[in-house]
Amino acid sequence: MDIARPDLRRKRQRRTILFAAVGAVVLAALAFFVVRLKPAVPTVDGPLFTDTVKRGMLLRQVRGPGTLVPREDRIRLIPAQTEATVVRIRVLPGALVHPDTIVMDLVDPSTQQQLMDAQLQLQAAKADLQNTRAKAESDLMTQRAAAATVSQDQKQAQLQAQTDASLLKLGVISGLKYNESRGKADELGVRNDIEGKRLQLNQQAIRTQVAVQQAKVEQAQALLALKQKQQDALSVRAGIDGVLVDLPHQVGEHVTVGTTLAKVVQPDQLKASLKIAETQARDIQIGQPAAVDTHNSVIAGKVSRVDPAVQNGTVTVDVALEGALPQGARPDLSVDGTIDLDRLSDVLYVGRPAQGNENSTLSLFKLSSDGKFAQRVPVQVGRASVNSIQVLGGLQQGDTVILSDMSKWDSNDSVRIEQ
Repeated sequence: MDIARPDLRRKRQRRTILFAAVGAVVLAALAFFVVRLKPAVPTVDGPLFTDTVKRGMLLRQVRGPGTLVPREDRIRLIPAQTEATVVRIRVLPGALVHPDTIVMDLVDPSTQQQLMDAQLQLQAAKADLQNTRAKAESDLMTQRAAAATVSQDQKQAQLQAQTDASLLKLGVISGLKYNESRGKADELGVRNDIEGKRLQLNQQAIRTQVAVQQAKVEQAQALLALKQKQQDALSVRAGIDGVLVDLPHQVGEHVTVGTTLAKVVQPDQLKASLKIAETQARDIQIGQPAAVDTHNSVIAGKVSRVDPAVQNGTVTVDVALEGALPQGARPDLSVDGTIDLDRLSDVLYVGRPAQGNENSTLSLFKLSSDGKFAQRVPVQVGRASVNSIQVLGGLQQGDTVILSDMSKWDSNDSVRIEQ
Protein backbone atom coordinates (compact mmCIF):
# COMPACT_ATOMS: atom_id res chain seq x y z
CA MET A 1 0.00 0.00 0.00
CA ASP A 2 1.43 3.41 -1.15
CA ILE A 3 1.89 6.15 1.41
CA ALA A 4 1.22 9.74 0.26
CA ARG A 5 4.27 12.12 0.53
CA PRO A 6 3.07 15.68 0.00
CA ASP A 7 6.52 17.09 0.90
CA LEU A 8 8.15 15.38 -2.12
CA ARG A 9 5.52 16.81 -4.40
CA ARG A 10 6.21 20.33 -3.20
CA LYS A 11 9.96 19.82 -3.73
CA ARG A 12 9.40 18.77 -7.34
CA GLN A 13 7.22 21.80 -7.99
CA ARG A 14 9.82 24.17 -6.51
CA ARG A 15 12.59 22.54 -8.62
CA THR A 16 10.52 22.90 -11.79
CA ILE A 17 9.79 26.56 -11.04
CA LEU A 18 13.49 27.20 -10.33
CA PHE A 19 14.61 25.62 -13.63
CA ALA A 20 11.98 27.62 -15.52
CA ALA A 21 13.15 30.88 -13.92
CA VAL A 22 16.80 30.14 -14.66
CA GLY A 23 15.91 29.28 -18.29
CA ALA A 24 13.95 32.51 -18.66
CA VAL A 25 16.86 34.55 -17.32
CA VAL A 26 19.29 32.81 -19.67
CA LEU A 27 17.00 33.40 -22.68
CA ALA A 28 16.61 37.07 -21.73
CA ALA A 29 20.36 37.48 -21.45
CA LEU A 30 20.93 35.80 -24.80
CA ALA A 31 18.29 38.03 -26.41
CA PHE A 32 19.93 41.12 -24.92
CA PHE A 33 23.35 40.20 -26.27
CA VAL A 34 21.93 39.31 -29.70
CA VAL A 35 20.20 42.69 -29.94
CA ARG A 36 23.43 44.46 -28.96
CA LEU A 37 25.46 42.68 -31.66
CA LYS A 38 26.40 44.81 -34.73
CA PRO A 39 25.54 43.60 -38.24
CA ALA A 40 28.14 41.45 -39.91
CA VAL A 41 30.70 43.31 -42.05
CA PRO A 42 29.74 42.81 -45.75
CA THR A 43 32.27 41.36 -48.13
CA VAL A 44 33.23 43.12 -51.34
CA ASP A 45 34.44 40.84 -54.10
CA GLY A 46 35.41 41.42 -57.66
CA PRO A 47 38.12 43.71 -59.04
CA LEU A 48 38.42 47.08 -57.30
CA PHE A 49 40.25 50.12 -58.58
CA THR A 50 42.41 51.66 -55.88
CA ASP A 51 45.01 54.39 -55.73
CA THR A 52 47.51 55.70 -53.21
CA VAL A 53 47.58 59.32 -52.09
CA LYS A 54 50.70 61.04 -53.43
CA ARG A 55 52.34 64.43 -53.00
CA GLY A 56 53.81 66.33 -55.91
CA MET A 57 52.80 68.28 -59.01
CA LEU A 58 49.25 67.83 -60.29
CA LEU A 59 48.66 68.60 -63.97
CA ARG A 60 45.07 69.72 -64.36
CA GLN A 61 43.50 68.63 -67.64
CA VAL A 62 40.09 68.40 -69.24
CA ARG A 63 39.11 65.93 -71.92
CA GLY A 64 36.37 65.71 -74.49
CA PRO A 65 35.43 64.02 -77.76
CA GLY A 66 35.36 65.86 -81.04
CA THR A 67 35.97 65.72 -84.77
CA LEU A 68 38.48 67.05 -87.26
CA VAL A 69 37.02 69.92 -89.28
CA PRO A 70 38.53 72.12 -92.00
CA ARG A 71 39.94 75.49 -91.03
CA GLU A 72 37.72 78.39 -92.03
CA ASP A 73 40.40 79.84 -94.32
CA ARG A 74 40.75 76.48 -96.10
CA ILE A 75 37.09 76.06 -97.05
CA ARG A 76 35.59 77.29 -100.30
CA LEU A 77 31.84 77.39 -100.72
CA ILE A 78 30.91 77.93 -104.37
CA PRO A 79 27.68 79.95 -104.69
CA ALA A 80 25.45 80.30 -107.73
CA GLN A 81 25.91 83.74 -109.31
CA THR A 82 22.75 83.55 -111.42
CA GLU A 83 19.55 81.57 -111.53
CA ALA A 84 20.35 78.49 -113.59
CA THR A 85 19.67 74.80 -114.14
CA VAL A 86 22.14 71.98 -113.51
CA VAL A 87 22.75 70.17 -116.79
CA ARG A 88 25.86 68.10 -116.01
CA ILE A 89 27.84 66.89 -113.00
CA ARG A 90 31.47 66.12 -113.77
CA VAL A 91 33.00 65.36 -110.34
CA LEU A 92 31.57 63.50 -107.35
CA PRO A 93 32.32 64.15 -103.64
CA GLY A 94 35.61 62.70 -102.45
CA ALA A 95 37.51 63.49 -105.64
CA LEU A 96 40.69 65.55 -105.69
CA VAL A 97 40.19 68.83 -107.53
CA HIS A 98 42.35 71.71 -108.75
CA PRO A 99 41.51 75.39 -109.24
CA ASP A 100 40.48 74.89 -112.91
CA THR A 101 38.60 71.62 -112.33
CA ILE A 102 35.01 71.97 -113.61
CA VAL A 103 32.68 70.45 -111.04
CA MET A 104 29.37 70.93 -112.84
CA ASP A 105 27.81 72.74 -115.78
CA LEU A 106 24.83 75.09 -115.55
CA VAL A 107 22.70 76.72 -118.21
CA ASP A 108 20.81 80.03 -118.17
CA PRO A 109 19.54 81.51 -121.49
CA SER A 110 18.93 84.93 -119.94
CA THR A 111 22.60 85.20 -118.94
CA GLN A 112 23.67 84.62 -122.55
CA GLN A 113 21.22 87.28 -123.76
CA GLN A 114 22.42 89.74 -121.15
CA LEU A 115 26.02 89.09 -122.21
CA MET A 116 25.17 89.94 -125.85
CA ASP A 117 23.33 93.07 -124.74
CA ALA A 118 26.33 94.16 -122.70
CA GLN A 119 28.63 93.66 -125.69
CA LEU A 120 26.37 95.82 -127.87
CA GLN A 121 26.16 98.51 -125.17
CA LEU A 122 29.95 98.63 -125.02
CA GLN A 123 30.21 99.02 -128.78
CA ALA A 124 27.64 101.84 -128.71
CA ALA A 125 29.46 103.60 -125.90
CA LYS A 126 32.76 103.40 -127.76
CA ALA A 127 31.11 104.81 -130.89
CA ASP A 128 29.63 107.70 -128.89
CA LEU A 129 33.06 108.36 -127.44
CA GLN A 130 34.65 108.53 -130.88
CA ASN A 131 31.85 110.84 -132.14
CA THR A 132 32.22 113.12 -129.12
CA ARG A 133 35.96 113.34 -129.61
CA ALA A 134 35.59 114.13 -133.33
CA LYS A 135 32.94 116.81 -132.77
CA ALA A 136 34.89 118.33 -129.91
CA GLU A 137 38.05 118.40 -132.01
CA SER A 138 36.15 120.17 -134.83
CA ASP A 139 34.68 122.77 -132.48
CA LEU A 140 38.08 123.33 -130.93
CA MET A 141 39.70 123.88 -134.32
CA THR A 142 36.99 126.43 -135.25
CA GLN A 143 37.55 128.25 -131.98
CA ARG A 144 41.31 128.22 -132.46
CA ALA A 145 40.88 129.69 -135.98
CA ALA A 146 38.68 132.49 -134.66
CA ALA A 147 41.16 133.22 -131.88
CA ALA A 148 44.05 133.25 -134.35
CA THR A 149 42.18 135.74 -136.58
CA VAL A 150 41.55 138.08 -133.67
CA SER A 151 45.17 137.75 -132.55
CA GLN A 152 46.43 138.61 -136.03
CA ASP A 153 44.08 141.62 -136.31
CA GLN A 154 45.26 142.81 -132.89
CA LYS A 155 48.90 142.62 -134.02
CA GLN A 156 48.14 144.58 -137.21
CA ALA A 157 46.24 147.24 -135.25
CA GLN A 158 49.13 147.50 -132.82
CA LEU A 159 51.62 148.07 -135.67
CA GLN A 160 49.30 150.65 -137.24
CA ALA A 161 49.02 152.50 -133.93
CA GLN A 162 52.80 152.57 -133.62
CA THR A 163 53.15 153.90 -137.21
CA ASP A 164 50.53 156.57 -136.60
CA ALA A 165 52.35 157.64 -133.46
CA SER A 166 55.51 158.21 -135.51
CA LEU A 167 53.60 160.11 -138.17
CA LEU A 168 51.93 162.24 -135.50
CA LYS A 169 55.34 163.34 -134.27
CA LEU A 170 56.31 164.31 -137.81
CA GLY A 171 53.03 166.23 -138.22
CA VAL A 172 51.88 164.14 -141.13
CA ILE A 173 48.61 163.05 -139.52
CA SER A 174 46.36 164.65 -137.03
CA GLY A 175 45.90 163.57 -133.44
CA LEU A 176 42.35 162.38 -134.23
CA LYS A 177 43.71 159.83 -136.72
CA TYR A 178 46.21 158.55 -134.19
CA ASN A 179 43.58 158.23 -131.46
CA GLU A 180 41.41 156.20 -133.84
CA SER A 181 44.18 153.71 -134.64
CA ARG A 182 45.18 153.51 -130.98
CA GLY A 183 41.56 152.83 -129.92
CA LYS A 184 41.22 150.07 -132.51
CA ALA A 185 44.42 148.41 -131.29
CA ASP A 186 43.21 148.49 -127.69
CA GLU A 187 39.82 147.05 -128.69
CA LEU A 188 41.39 144.17 -130.57
CA GLY A 189 43.70 143.56 -127.59
CA VAL A 190 40.66 143.10 -125.33
CA ARG A 191 38.98 140.85 -127.89
CA ASN A 192 42.16 138.79 -128.16
CA ASP A 193 42.17 138.22 -124.38
CA ILE A 194 38.51 137.23 -124.45
CA GLU A 195 39.07 134.78 -127.31
CA GLY A 196 42.00 133.26 -125.41
CA LYS A 197 39.88 132.70 -122.31
CA ARG A 198 37.01 131.34 -124.43
CA LEU A 199 39.42 128.88 -126.03
CA GLN A 200 40.53 127.66 -122.58
CA LEU A 201 36.93 127.25 -121.45
CA ASN A 202 36.07 125.33 -124.60
CA GLN A 203 39.06 123.04 -124.06
CA GLN A 204 37.87 122.31 -120.49
CA ALA A 205 34.31 121.68 -121.73
CA ILE A 206 35.61 119.32 -124.38
CA ARG A 207 37.64 117.39 -121.81
CA THR A 208 34.51 117.12 -119.65
CA GLN A 209 32.40 115.84 -122.53
CA VAL A 210 35.03 113.27 -123.44
CA ALA A 211 35.36 112.20 -119.79
CA VAL A 212 31.59 111.67 -119.57
CA GLN A 213 31.62 109.46 -122.64
CA GLN A 214 34.74 107.66 -121.36
CA ALA A 215 32.92 106.92 -118.07
CA LYS A 216 30.03 105.44 -120.06
CA VAL A 217 32.50 103.23 -121.91
CA GLU A 218 34.06 102.09 -118.63
CA GLN A 219 30.60 101.44 -117.20
CA ALA A 220 29.74 99.34 -120.23
CA GLN A 221 33.05 97.48 -119.89
CA ALA A 222 32.34 96.74 -116.22
CA LEU A 223 28.85 95.50 -117.07
CA LEU A 224 30.28 93.32 -119.82
CA ALA A 225 32.92 91.93 -117.42
CA LEU A 226 30.18 91.11 -114.88
CA LYS A 227 28.02 89.38 -117.48
CA GLN A 228 31.07 87.53 -118.81
CA LYS A 229 31.91 86.43 -115.27
CA GLN A 230 28.36 85.21 -114.78
CA GLN A 231 28.57 83.35 -118.07
CA ASP A 232 31.88 81.78 -117.08
CA ALA A 233 30.41 80.87 -113.66
CA LEU A 234 27.96 78.57 -115.40
CA SER A 235 30.94 76.24 -115.65
CA VAL A 236 31.42 75.76 -111.90
CA ARG A 237 35.13 75.46 -111.03
CA ALA A 238 36.67 74.28 -107.78
CA GLY A 239 38.83 77.40 -107.37
CA ILE A 240 41.41 75.79 -105.04
CA ASP A 241 43.39 72.59 -104.69
CA GLY A 242 41.55 70.26 -102.36
CA VAL A 243 38.84 67.64 -102.03
CA LEU A 244 35.22 68.03 -103.10
CA VAL A 245 33.24 67.16 -99.95
CA ASP A 246 29.70 68.28 -100.78
CA LEU A 247 27.66 68.44 -103.97
CA PRO A 248 24.04 68.90 -102.87
CA HIS A 249 22.38 69.24 -106.29
CA GLN A 250 21.31 66.86 -109.06
CA VAL A 251 21.02 67.18 -112.83
CA GLY A 252 17.89 69.07 -113.79
CA GLU A 253 17.64 70.94 -110.50
CA HIS A 254 17.03 74.69 -110.64
CA VAL A 255 19.18 76.85 -108.37
CA THR A 256 18.75 80.48 -107.33
CA VAL A 257 21.31 83.21 -106.80
CA GLY A 258 23.46 82.58 -103.71
CA THR A 259 22.65 78.86 -103.46
CA THR A 260 25.71 76.82 -102.45
CA LEU A 261 26.63 74.60 -105.38
CA ALA A 262 29.63 72.77 -103.96
CA LYS A 263 32.04 72.72 -101.02
CA VAL A 264 35.79 72.22 -101.43
CA VAL A 265 38.21 71.84 -98.53
CA GLN A 266 41.94 71.33 -98.18
CA PRO A 267 42.24 68.13 -96.13
CA ASP A 268 45.77 68.85 -95.01
CA GLN A 269 44.61 72.00 -93.20
CA LEU A 270 42.36 70.74 -90.39
CA LYS A 271 41.59 71.67 -86.81
CA ALA A 272 40.00 69.76 -83.95
CA SER A 273 36.57 70.80 -82.71
CA LEU A 274 36.14 69.38 -79.19
CA LYS A 275 33.01 69.15 -77.05
CA ILE A 276 33.92 69.88 -73.42
CA ALA A 277 31.39 69.53 -70.58
CA GLU A 278 30.24 72.97 -69.44
CA THR A 279 31.26 72.21 -65.83
CA GLN A 280 34.86 71.66 -66.98
CA ALA A 281 35.15 74.43 -69.57
CA ARG A 282 35.23 77.45 -67.26
CA ASP A 283 39.05 77.44 -66.93
CA ILE A 284 39.84 76.97 -70.63
CA GLN A 285 41.73 79.89 -72.17
CA ILE A 286 42.95 80.61 -75.69
CA GLY A 287 46.58 79.54 -76.13
CA GLN A 288 46.54 76.64 -73.67
CA PRO A 289 48.41 73.54 -74.89
CA ALA A 290 46.39 70.56 -76.01
CA ALA A 291 46.83 67.07 -77.44
CA VAL A 292 44.51 65.47 -79.98
CA ASP A 293 44.32 61.69 -80.22
CA THR A 294 43.27 60.54 -83.71
CA HIS A 295 43.41 56.87 -82.61
CA ASN A 296 46.37 56.58 -84.94
CA SER A 297 48.69 59.15 -83.39
CA VAL A 298 48.66 62.08 -80.97
CA ILE A 299 49.02 65.59 -82.42
CA ALA A 300 50.05 68.60 -80.36
CA GLY A 301 48.06 71.80 -80.62
CA LYS A 302 46.81 74.93 -78.90
CA VAL A 303 43.36 76.25 -78.05
CA SER A 304 42.41 78.75 -80.77
CA ARG A 305 38.76 79.47 -79.94
CA VAL A 306 36.26 78.90 -77.13
CA ASP A 307 32.61 79.13 -78.08
CA PRO A 308 30.84 81.58 -75.73
CA ALA A 309 27.57 79.63 -75.96
CA VAL A 310 26.64 76.31 -74.35
CA GLN A 311 24.85 73.72 -76.47
CA ASN A 312 23.45 70.49 -75.04
CA GLY A 313 25.57 70.85 -71.92
CA THR A 314 28.87 71.21 -73.79
CA VAL A 315 31.13 74.02 -74.96
CA THR A 316 32.81 73.84 -78.37
CA VAL A 317 36.57 74.37 -78.19
CA ASP A 318 38.68 74.64 -81.35
CA VAL A 319 42.27 73.38 -81.24
CA ALA A 320 44.76 74.50 -83.90
CA LEU A 321 46.96 71.53 -84.78
CA GLU A 322 50.70 72.15 -84.79
CA GLY A 323 51.96 68.72 -85.78
CA ALA A 324 51.74 66.87 -89.07
CA LEU A 325 48.48 65.10 -89.74
CA PRO A 326 48.70 61.29 -89.79
CA GLN A 327 47.83 59.27 -92.84
CA GLY A 328 44.10 58.84 -93.15
CA ALA A 329 43.19 62.06 -91.35
CA ARG A 330 40.15 63.63 -92.97
CA PRO A 331 37.22 65.91 -92.13
CA ASP A 332 34.68 64.51 -89.62
CA LEU A 333 37.19 61.98 -88.25
CA SER A 334 36.35 61.26 -84.58
CA VAL A 335 39.09 62.28 -82.13
CA ASP A 336 39.64 62.73 -78.40
CA GLY A 337 41.23 65.90 -77.11
CA THR A 338 43.00 66.75 -73.85
CA ILE A 339 43.63 70.36 -72.79
CA ASP A 340 46.22 71.32 -70.16
CA LEU A 341 44.73 73.92 -67.80
CA ASP A 342 47.45 74.55 -65.20
CA ARG A 343 49.92 72.86 -62.84
CA LEU A 344 49.51 72.66 -59.06
CA SER A 345 52.84 72.30 -57.24
CA ASP A 346 53.42 70.33 -54.02
CA VAL A 347 49.85 69.15 -53.39
CA LEU A 348 48.28 65.92 -52.19
CA TYR A 349 46.37 64.15 -54.93
CA VAL A 350 44.83 60.81 -55.69
CA GLY A 351 43.11 59.14 -58.61
CA ARG A 352 39.71 60.57 -59.45
CA PRO A 353 36.87 58.50 -57.92
CA ALA A 354 34.05 57.11 -60.01
CA GLN A 355 31.65 59.55 -58.36
CA GLY A 356 32.13 63.03 -56.95
CA ASN A 357 32.83 66.57 -58.12
CA GLU A 358 35.72 68.89 -57.41
CA ASN A 359 35.62 71.36 -54.51
CA SER A 360 33.36 69.11 -52.43
CA THR A 361 33.47 66.51 -49.65
CA LEU A 362 33.48 62.89 -50.79
CA SER A 363 32.86 59.69 -48.85
CA LEU A 364 35.61 57.19 -49.72
CA PHE A 365 36.65 53.79 -48.36
CA LYS A 366 40.23 53.77 -47.05
CA LEU A 367 41.99 50.40 -47.00
CA SER A 368 43.52 49.04 -43.81
CA SER A 369 47.24 48.37 -43.62
CA ASP A 370 46.72 44.67 -44.41
CA GLY A 371 44.32 45.42 -47.22
CA LYS A 372 41.58 43.15 -45.85
CA PHE A 373 39.19 45.83 -44.64
CA ALA A 374 38.12 49.30 -45.78
CA GLN A 375 36.74 52.04 -43.56
CA ARG A 376 34.56 54.89 -44.81
CA VAL A 377 36.17 58.33 -44.32
CA PRO A 378 35.07 61.83 -45.39
CA VAL A 379 37.57 63.40 -47.80
CA GLN A 380 37.64 67.06 -48.76
CA VAL A 381 38.80 67.54 -52.35
CA GLY A 382 39.76 70.59 -54.39
CA ARG A 383 40.51 71.01 -58.05
CA ALA A 384 40.22 68.03 -60.35
CA SER A 385 41.90 66.81 -63.49
CA VAL A 386 40.95 64.10 -65.96
CA ASN A 387 42.33 61.22 -63.86
CA SER A 388 43.35 62.88 -60.58
CA ILE A 389 41.88 65.13 -57.91
CA GLN A 390 43.47 67.34 -55.24
CA VAL A 391 43.11 66.17 -51.62
CA LEU A 392 42.57 68.99 -49.12
CA GLY A 393 41.75 66.94 -46.01
CA GLY A 394 40.76 63.51 -44.68
CA LEU A 395 43.68 61.58 -46.15
CA GLN A 396 47.42 61.53 -45.78
CA GLN A 397 50.25 60.70 -48.11
CA GLY A 398 50.48 56.93 -48.51
CA ASP A 399 46.81 56.17 -47.75
CA THR A 400 45.11 53.85 -50.20
CA VAL A 401 41.47 54.42 -51.16
CA ILE A 402 38.96 52.63 -53.34
CA LEU A 403 38.08 54.57 -56.52
CA SER A 404 35.43 52.16 -57.81
CA ASP A 405 31.72 52.86 -57.47
CA MET A 406 30.82 51.87 -53.88
CA SER A 407 27.27 53.21 -53.83
CA LYS A 408 26.02 49.67 -53.21
CA TRP A 409 27.50 49.89 -49.70
CA ASP A 410 26.30 53.39 -48.79
CA SER A 411 24.69 52.04 -45.62
CA ASN A 412 27.92 50.46 -44.36
CA ASP A 413 30.82 52.20 -42.68
CA SER A 414 33.23 49.34 -43.28
CA VAL A 415 33.58 46.44 -45.69
CA ARG A 416 35.69 43.31 -45.98
CA ILE A 417 37.83 43.02 -49.08
CA GLU A 418 37.81 39.61 -50.73
CA GLN A 419 41.33 38.89 -51.86
